[in-house]
Formats: sequence, C-alpha cells, structure tokens
Amino acid sequence: MKILLLEDDFALNDLLNEHLTDKNFDVTLCTNGQEALENLLDDVYDLALLDINTPLMSGLEVLKTLREDYNNNTPIIILTAYQDIKHLKESFENGVDDYIKKPFDLEELDQRIMKLCKNFMIEQSSEFKISDDITFLPNTCVIKIKDKTKKIALKERDILKYFFNHKNRVISSDELLQNIWAYDEMPTDATIRVYIKNLREILGKERIQTIRGIGYKFE
Repeated sequence: MKILLLEDDFALNDLLNEHLTDKNFDVTLCTNGQEALENLLDDVYDLALLDINTPLMSGLEVLKTLREDYNNNTPIIILTAYQDIKHLKESFENGVDDYIKKPFDLEELDQRIMKLCKNFMIEQSSEFKISDDITFLPNTCVIKIKDKTKKIALKERDILKYFFNHKNRVISSDELLQNIWAYDEMPTDATIRVYIKNLREILGKERIQTIRGIGYKFE
C-alpha cells in the first residue's frame, strides 16, 4: 500500500514515517505542498496524509487543487494542529475523507487508515458482492459468477474497484485516468473502452452504462 505523507515538522515526519513503514506501508515523504501535489499527480497512491500548515502550498490547497483541477479522488486524511471548526469545515467542503487534530495517538491514525482501506477496498482480501450471483475478489483479480470464475486484467480490476466505490455516479474517462493511471502511463480513450467492454462481457451490459458525452455509470 502506497502512502504519501506531507508533514513539514521533521520530528513528526520521522515518527510517522517509522510507524507507517513498520506497518509495511510504502511511504513517500514530502515537506512542502508543491512537492506533495507533484507526487500525487505523477504517481498513483492508495492514500495521502496531508498536514494543513505547510510551505509553498498548504495541505488544504493541495486537497482543493487535486479535487477541483484534476478530478483526483485519492483518499486523503488531513492532519492539523488547528482546533477550530473553520478548517475542519473547509476540509470537508473540499472533499477530504477524514480529519485528525493534533496531537493524536498513533493507534487513532491506524484506525482511521483501516477505515479508509475498508471504504475504498484498499488491500482488501474480502469478497465484495456485486449482486446475489456475482462476487468480486480484487486481490486475486477474479470475478465469481455463481460457480464459475473469470480472471480479469489488473487495470480492469482497478476500474471495477473504482466503479464499485462510486456506484450510481457518472464517472468520466478523465476521472478514471487521473485516479488509476500514473501521469507517464496514460492510455488512450480507446484503451479504456476496451477494458470496459471486457468488464461488460463478464458483468452484463446493463451493469456499466455509457452516459453519452459524459462518461460511465456503474449500477
């Protein structure tokens, strides 16, 4: 699991890095917001931890830029020493997934990370029910339909995970690109259509609807 950590307090940066690494997470450390934003746009992360008060760009500015300008929905937890409601409200208005006030126990951080892992199917080995007859096993790239199993490609797995976590919402090809592919490996729209065609052949055409001129809707 890849985590990006934005924290300009070097002592806390080291502490959190050591703790997360001990949990077997692959951690990218950033000490300013511009660096964090560039990393989040150039690579694909499972989760980001963003301090608010950081040089060059604040964690809130990074959050807002990702959500508004790049349609990037990487799960994000804001870390902050601010105790007021204003920053909390602004964070959630800009699409943060969770919010922790400093000082916090490492166990609290662990529990919040685990919650997001469950919500976003990050490194989950459980079976996820798409319907009474269809079960999705993301870690093994398998879809089970009654007593039959279908193996799918890694990117098909990632697209289905994304659809599953954003049911009944129209998702554009651009949103899929920003949240599944790294910047230097962007595919064409035709490639995305092939992946979705393959998923439809397994799940049924009615499961993934094309909203003409906008994108796709998973039901």
